[in-house]
Amino acid sequence: MTTQTHQVDHELVQAAAHVAGTRCRGDNHTMAAAARARDGRIITAVNAYHFTGGPCAELVLIGAAAAQGAYELDTIVAVGDRDRGVVPPCGRCRQVLLDYFPALKIIVGEEDRVRTVLISDLLPESYVWADHQLDAG
Repeated sequence: MTTQTHQVDHELVQAAAHVAGTRCRGDNHTMAAAARARDGRIITAVNAYHFTGGPCAELVLIGAAAAQGAYELDTIVAVGDRDRGVVPPCGRCRQVLLDYFPALKIIVGEEDRVRTVLISDLLPESYVWADHQLDAG
């Protein structure tokens, strides 16, 4: 697998880190996500942890972006509370992000090794939901 890296959006990482540091409190909210919409806006969100499987910050962000009229996202990053830094998306989030935004860039890595890769590089040879839908025409 050849993974092409893209320029890291440090402003996006800082936005997620700020939300993680100021809005994540206690066990209910432990992760923050930030995404840059195609129009340049930054959208942020936090997870809603619950023992029954509450949504990750990336999934909450998809809804928050839609509520703000941002339906096309360019890049996303998740950052953990307590200065845990950039955290890669879980498997469920990888699949959802791929299905919603097949060209999405994801910021991953640790400290000085942070890099930006395509969502398809994080989920190679994956099932793409849209590829298996019947044509409406």
